[in-house]
Amino acid sequence: MLIAAALCALLVAACDAQVGSAPSADIAAPHDAKPKPVRVTRAPLPGPPPPQAKLGVRAPDFTLSDLDGQSFTLSQHLGKTVVLEWFNPECPFVTRSHAQGSLSDTALLAVKEGVVWVAINSSGPGRQGHGTELNRVARAQLTLSHPILLDENGKVGRLYGARRTPQVFVVAPSGELVYRGAVDNSSDGEGKSAEGGKLVNYVKEALLAARSGRDPKLADTAPYGCGVKYAN
Repeated sequence: MLIAAALCALLVAACDAQVGSAPSADIAAPHDAKPKPVRVTRAPLPGPPPPQAKLGVRAPDFTLSDLDGQSFTLSQHLGKTVVLEWFNPECPFVTRSHAQGSLSDTALLAVKEGVVWVAINSSGPGRQGHGTELNRVARAQLTLSHPILLDENGKVGRLYGARRTPQVFVVAPSGELVYRGAVDNSSDGEGKSAEGGKLVNYVKEALLAARSGRDPKLADTAPYGCGVKYAN
């Protein structure tokens, strides 16, 4: 009996030692313990890449086809002054400017002096101003003598950062972009609301500067008109 009692005492002591040396995993955390914050990162939303066209540097090259299927490549006209006019035949600012505003004769006179002038339509399928036949009708109604290039996927428009119609970019004979912005300072497109009461044709001034090898006084102006109707 004495031996059995001694063995039981030893077993109880061993069990107590084990329990005391290993804390239970189920012990509750203190009430004042705060959970660690979880940091959530979100990927930036995709968007169009920034335009590559910058003033004072070589204008980015591109190739587009006109309404008659003829190809136009900008780099093939190096050595000449080139005007890129963003165009939408259903934009009232465009039609007013060509019918009675600053674009009514500027392109024709410039072409006679050796300037290469092209209109670029970046309207996507199903958007305002899109369609070959629609643009052919507008070309006849506005009596345009320069080609209209189709940029249906908007690649060239985004390349240059075109935002409005009409919006004009002037490329000097050296290939550098020397002007971008509005046609003039009359935001109605008619030439009747000129700031300060004096109409200033920014495009003509930029062309004169390019011809003489100097930079225009105003190289970057805010365009007015309709937003370019890029494909969704």
